[in-house]
Formats: sequence, structure tokens, C-alpha cells
Amino acid sequence: MHKYKYVPFIILLVVACMGAFLNYNYSHVKGEPASAADIAWMLTATGLVLLMTPGLSYFYGGMVSSKNIISTMLQSVIAMSVISLMWVVVGFSLAFGDSIGGVIGNPLTYFMFRGVDGDTHPLLSPTVPLLLFAMFQLKFAIITPALITGSFAERVRFSSYILFMILFAIFIYSPLAHWTWHPDGFLRKMGVLDFAGGTVVHMSAGFAALAGAILLGRRRSHIKKEKHTPSNIPYVILGTGLLWFGWFGFNAGSALGANSLAVLAFATTNTASASAALAWIFFDVLLGRKPSASGASIGAVVGLVAITPAAGFVSVGASIFIGAIASIVSNLAVTWKSRSTLDDTLDVFPCHGLGGIVGMIMTGIFANEVGLIYGQTQIFFIHIVGLVIVSVFTFGGSFLLYKLTDFLISLRVTKEQEDIGLDLSQHDESVQQRF
Repeated sequence: MHKYKYVPFIILLVVACMGAFLNYNYSHVKGEPASAADIAWMLTATGLVLLMTPGLSYFYGGMVSSKNIISTMLQSVIAMSVISLMWVVVGFSLAFGDSIGGVIGNPLTYFMFRGVDGDTHPLLSPTVPLLLFAMFQLKFAIITPALITGSFAERVRFSSYILFMILFAIFIYSPLAHWTWHPDGFLRKMGVLDFAGGTVVHMSAGFAALAGAILLGRRRSHIKKEKHTPSNIPYVILGTGLLWFGWFGFNAGSALGANSLAVLAFATTNTASASAALAWIFFDVLLGRKPSASGASIGAVVGLVAITPAAGFVSVGASIFIGAIASIVSNLAVTWKSRSTLDDTLDVFPCHGLGGIVGMIMTGIFANEVGLIYGQTQIFFIHIVGLVIVSVFTFGGSFLLYKLTDFLISLRVTKEQEDIGLDLSQHDESVQQRF
């Protein structure tokens, strides 16, 4: 890494200079006057979604060993900085710029946020400023790579993670967001329903996590079959609370206004999470295990994941079923994974990947008036096709990006660095330090 140590600082200076000196006189499409109520709600929702990333850092940080708490938490928090700048420079444009064949946005449409201001956009943000819409969408782009980190926790080099995160955001997340959420995206035109990110966020993170766990290989402790003991269960509980709270912005905010659709998404989100938390611990008891705080917490998050694509499309009653089924599926997957040689440290694929898959399928079944349960088959089969497309793209694309990253900067830390822990080896910090 030492031979590249000047590169990140130089890139940051270039971006800063572009921001200071680029000409912002740029004409763009303007919509109708904004709604004050919608602005107020979307500002709140945007803040709530951002809170999810620190929540995730506690959730993950409490699950790893004590010598890796800081590094694991930082991997989530640093995404707020890295992706924020990437989004302004080109990410938003790739996701929501003028469509190029329904596959990707024109990188020049909103390059450096040109034309992203206080005016509404008739297609993207008809009742709120485009700038607010862009900032709301940014928070989704932030948490997605942060979710992936749980799969390769305790063994990834910090600098290589930064590089992979940027590549993932540009080449996986932004195109997928364009396919699914841009009015001209090809998945959206197919009829795929993803209310708040079941495919864009959770399936992409889950399959990228699976690819990362496979490519980085097993931790030394995993090979030795040492029991993994979470370092701080109260952190996990705190993280769950922050995630659950922030998820109201994640899902209800995706209505893009203060309206009845947001209320429905709010209600289904809470109900699915409650159902999934109970299903996890009750299923554990059924299998002869004790109900645990970590189990209830993981179950709650799985329910939040599964309801995300369906939140504004299904009834509150259906959300109970969706949360319970997703929780049981993920619980079984975690059990299976624990008996295999796959070292997905914090079960990202069993929980987020499979949770997103279950949510996508359930949306096709229960979506109001168009779901399979209403006798309609088209949306259900479209979702199956979309599921295959997204799975292949996110897994295969992420695997290639890991390979590229590893070629440029070794992904995995050395044996000695892994043994002493990433807190000290990567950051020269530890939880035992006193200031």
C-alpha cells in the first residue's frame, strides 16, 4: 500500500478543486412547485436512513471478536464519507441521469451535482427538490456496501475495502438502481416492483457478500473451528434499535411524500420486523435452543429486509406472513452455513441476500391487486426473472471487482495482522486504549 499512499489524497484534492471551480450554470428540466409537507417528511426520512449506517456499525461491531470491534464499526462509518463524495461526482448521475438504453444513466447529466438544486423534477421528484431526492437516495447507496462488510469481517485490508466500495458503488449499485428505480430502467419497465430496495440494496449486498466470503477464504479461527463469541451483545441490541428506527425512513420515505402510501409502508415495516423477531426465537426454541437476544435482533433485521421491496405494495396482514417466513428461511440458512466451510462471518448472505430474495418473491405473491394471491401471474413470474438477472449480475460482477481489487491491493491482511486483530494492525487502535 505504501507505493499508493499519495493516490487517495490526490484524488480528494482533485474532487475538491472540481467542486470549487466547475461552472454550475446548467439548464435542466423543472417540475411543479414543491410541497412543504413532503419536503419536511423527506428531510426527516433522509436523516433516519443515514442513522441506519451507525446502527449497522453497532450491530456488526457487537458480533465480532473484541480485537476487531473498531475496524468493523469503521468499515460502516467510513462509507458515509466515501460514498457521499462518489455520489456527488458521478454516482447519482449513473443511477438517475438520462437513461442510456435503460441500463445506465448518463454520467454527465448530473456530474458534480450540476443541475441538482431546489427545483422539483417531474419524473424523479415531482413534489420535493431534486437535491433532496438525491440526498435521500445517497443514504441507500451508503448502507449497501456497509452491509457487505459483515461477510469478510476480521480479515479484510482497510485500503482494499475502500477501493472495492468505490468500484461496487459505480459498477454494481448505480446500474442496479437505474434498472429498478429510474422511470426508463429496464427492470422497472418489465414490471419489477421494489418499493425501497429489496433488490437494489439487500440482494446486491447479499450476493456481493457471498462472493467476498468465497474469494477471501476462511478466517484462521474458522479453519481451527474455534467458537466465535460475539464481543458485545448490548451493541447488537442497540444496533437493532437504531436500524429498526431508521428503517421507517428507509421504507416509508420511499413513498417520496407525506401521504397514505408512506403510512402503509410504515405500518408494514414495523409489523414484519416484530413478526420476524418472534419467529426467530420461537423457531430456535422449537429446535431445542434457548431464545437469545442476538437471535431476536437478527430476526428483527431479517424482517426489515424482507418487507423492504413489498412495504408499500402489501397489506399489514401480509407483512406478518412475510416477516415470519423470511425469518424461518434465514434461520435455517444460518444453521446450514454454520455446518459448512463457507465463512460469511456475520451471515450477510443468509440474512440480507435470502431475506431480499424472499421479499422479492413475496412481493410478487402479495402485491395489492397484481400479486399471485389475487389470481394474477404476470408480476410473480416477472419477479422470478428479475431475481435471476439481479443474482447473476451482482454475484458475478462483485466477484470480478474483488479480483480487480485484489490485483491492485491485496484484499486480505497477513496472518500476523489477522492474529493481532484489525483494530491494531489496520488502525493502531483498540478498545482497551485509554485517553
